[in-house]
Amino acid sequence: MTRSQEAVRLIGRRTVVVAVGAAGAAAALTACGGSGGDGPAGTAVEEPVGGTGGSGAGDGAGAVLARTTDIPVGGGKVFADQGLVVTQPTAGRFKAFSSKCTHQGCAVKDVSNGTINCPCHNSTFDASDGSVKGGPAKQPLPGAAIKVEGDAITLA
Repeated sequence: MTRSQEAVRLIGRRTVVVAVGAAGAAAALTACGGSGGDGPAGTAVEEPVGGTGGSGAGDGAGAVLARTTDIPVGGGKVFADQGLVVTQPTAGRFKAFSSKCTHQGCAVKDVSNGTINCPCHNSTFDASDGSVKGGPAKQPLPGAAIKVEGDAITLA
């Protein structure tokens, strides 16, 4: 292989590697960029029973996550496969947050007594707004968008 052919081969490979890296970074920024458009980034989107419902389009949007009766008042449920925790702080009001602890990224374990609990280092988060109730975590849980329509809780 001549020197110029080798240069073209390397430039082509680098271009592909850079393009793939840029696409991955763009996807990550898009995925982490907000709460679904219904609230400020990093805040949970509160959805009362009988909400507006989802469009059914997008990454799992419209997929039934749970029934309202599956989420206890004052408690919640962790959905590990979706990376979410859904809470019902007061009767008929539902919130969703990332299930990834902001301390070191462990998955939260459960919701009890009004707090979302991380088993790794015992951080606790308020089930109504995701704020830190007890450290070592210093940042709140990022909010996530859900829709409640009838008795179905869906991904927004």
